[in-house]
Amino acid sequence: MTPSDITGSSRPTLLSGSLLQALARLSVPMLLSGALQEVQCLVDLFWVGRLGPHAVAAVSLSGIVIFLLSPVAMGLMVGTVALVSRRVGAQQPLEAGQAAAQSLLLAGGLGMLASVSGWFLAPQVFPLLGVNASDAVQHGVNPAEIVHEGIGFLRIIMAGQWVLFILMACFASLQAAGNVRTPMLCSFIASVANMILDPLLIYGIGPFPRLGVPGAALATVLSQAIALGAALHALRRNDQGLVLCRASFRPAPAIGCRILAVGLPGSGQILLRSVLSAALMRIVAGCGPVAVAGYGIGLRWHMFILMPAFALGNAAATLVGQNLGARQPDRARRSAWLAAGLDAGLMVLFALLALVAAEPLVRCFTTDPEVVRVGVQYLRVVSPFYPAVAFGIILGRALNGAGDSLAPMIITAISLWAVQFPAAILLAGSVNPPILGIWLAIGAGNLVHGLLILWRFRQGAWAVREV
Repeated sequence: MTPSDITGSSRPTLLSGSLLQALARLSVPMLLSGALQEVQCLVDLFWVGRLGPHAVAAVSLSGIVIFLLSPVAMGLMVGTVALVSRRVGAQQPLEAGQAAAQSLLLAGGLGMLASVSGWFLAPQVFPLLGVNASDAVQHGVNPAEIVHEGIGFLRIIMAGQWVLFILMACFASLQAAGNVRTPMLCSFIASVANMILDPLLIYGIGPFPRLGVPGAALATVLSQAIALGAALHALRRNDQGLVLCRASFRPAPAIGCRILAVGLPGSGQILLRSVLSAALMRIVAGCGPVAVAGYGIGLRWHMFILMPAFALGNAAATLVGQNLGARQPDRARRSAWLAAGLDAGLMVLFALLALVAAEPLVRCFTTDPEVVRVGVQYLRVVSPFYPAVAFGIILGRALNGAGDSLAPMIITAISLWAVQFPAAILLAGSVNPPILGIWLAIGAGNLVHGLLILWRFRQGAWAVREV
């Protein structure tokens, strides 16, 4: 029996035809998936916000813990995409299925570890974050309520981490095989389920119990479980260039170690960015609450503008991995350059928009003149560096897709911690106003990151790397 007999096609369609069409087929559903996840977060915030400021504070503080766990799951996705896409490209459906199955086993194990430890450690989280139940009431908000609701919320969310980890491993395997429509549909199913369950479980409508803030966590976990069922069903269909069978799930330590070897540097990249974000926020906070508010609004637009870059970067990672597996390094290289060029063009347009329309963009979130001034300044200083950000994100994801994830991690460490962070401290103390110095440091870090990633990609060592 040949690979084509198993998969039902002579070769994966991403390996032939127009690269532009392949990028569109991959990136558009990924972009929609990201948008659906943002909508789900906004829906949670909407319903929880109606309970009062203590509820918002409880969810926000819990979110810090969840955010710190994200590098583990994201690193696992990096390793999964690299190994599965390479085997799909080589038309090895059984080997691709085995890599996907080992990823699911790893995700389940790591997720259970996070779930069990999170359940027992949840009460200790809030004192570590500076909120104690015995603190005095401030501005009508009782810290005891924040801690009580937060522990309930965090315990349920953490109990469901194994579901989220396996779901992300499923998404990574499907993406690596070129099937990005299923993750998009699963994200849509999860968003709709969450929208329906949120008010029912938070407010106890009909036969449902009134759970308050923990109800939002339960709605999230249940919606993720529904999406996981749909994703597992899609993987079992064996029609996307990988074949899952019972034998695929026999523990294969060598494959698991390879997934971790590629994924751990990916985790390191995200962790470095997460810690730097907290450190930069602390520096910005030294400039006053107005600076924090303006920075927060600027960051919200920043992440919105970067959504196409993340989608195109993930598409490039899949195309690079599959084409390297098919022994087509030139096509892999052209895939990455095309994705980077497209997004760089978009970033030029976004930069011009930010320069010209910064004030109305910031006023979408606030009318306070001082906050508007800070937010406008942030967008106008940082936006000219967006094209460099495009190359950094997309070519960095392409390197990850090739299995060359250590180099992007080292480059991230250099650009953020050897350039951006010390420059922020130095310029905040020497530029007037200090906040302008921080914005300049952010731009400089982005520029250095983009140039170094560009240099590493042009070296070409990734094209001959075996994973």
